[in-house]
Amino acid sequence: MKVLVTGATGFVGSWMTKKLVTEGLDVHILRRSSSDLSELINIDVTHHIGDVTDPESLVQAIKQVDVVFHLAGVVGYTPSARKLMEKVNIGGTQNVVEACIKLDIKRLVYMSSVVAIGASFNGQNPLNEQSEYNLEHLNLGYFQTKHEAEKIVKQACEKNQIDAVILNPSTIYGPGDAKKGSRKTQVKVAQGKMPFYTSGGVNVIHIKDLVDAVYQAFQVGKTGERYILAGENLTIKQLFNYIAEAAGVKPPSIYMPDIVLHTIGKIGDILERSGKKAPLSSENAWAATLFHWFDSSKAQKDLNLTITPAKEAITSSVNWMKTNNII
Repeated sequence: MKVLVTGATGFVGSWMTKKLVTEGLDVHILRRSSSDLSELINIDVTHHIGDVTDPESLVQAIKQVDVVFHLAGVVGYTPSARKLMEKVNIGGTQNVVEACIKLDIKRLVYMSSVVAIGASFNGQNPLNEQSEYNLEHLNLGYFQTKHEAEKIVKQACEKNQIDAVILNPSTIYGPGDAKKGSRKTQVKVAQGKMPFYTSGGVNVIHIKDLVDAVYQAFQVGKTGERYILAGENLTIKQLFNYIAEAAGVKPPSIYMPDIVLHTIGKIGDILERSGKKAPLSSENAWAATLFHWFDSSKAQKDLNLTITPAKEAITSSVNWMKTNNII
């Protein structure tokens, strides 16, 4: 069977591409000519040069395959990143769905995110697949664009235009994740350069557990269904402590109150609007203080999702940083 992977050169995409090759599939990837191919050296795949925001290049790549794994996306937490996220996360997904419909693709595996589901303000009730999106009033760019993109896929399924399964991964840790631009804070913690921690919480899933579950979803996931791919729920303090412990450095010890963080974020927004670089935005502040806690019971039952302890996932991430001289 021939499959196409978008976002194949990224952290999750490269792991997924290797998994599909290992499973014996004929793997094609859509990538830009400038893409970093360091994670796909000696991996037997067919390359198509293009972009999800370029419908023609997308059609040319998709017409070669039977199944599409749409993993491409942009993560950003500043107002200036909003336009690109709308173009890639929403527009790119619309292009993928339209191309799949046009070419009668057998199956679309869409990588959404838990941010499309929402988050908790107090951490008391982890969210699940049935939870109502509750962050509209905050207008957070990454959350909104992933939420809107997921609706595009869902609506196409409801109209019987496409056979697609929707996957909502939480925060993914494992070898190579430090390359991600969104992982800068965690790298600073591992370097012993982050004195502060915030309220809020995060859910950690190991990359190996994720790719195994995605492959299962490709095989047995139900059309139009969303599946949360999540592991262990941690507070931000616990997360930072695990990172610091694995790195052999002191963990952040100064608690940053929410009101201080949100004030700094608002100042950062003002600085950015005036063309200056800011260390923090209001979107960063909200992302850091919300509880991104989720219940993955459905995926554990339907997709045989296994949960590696968060500490083990985080340690594998930090060990990769050490091996690659990041810390």
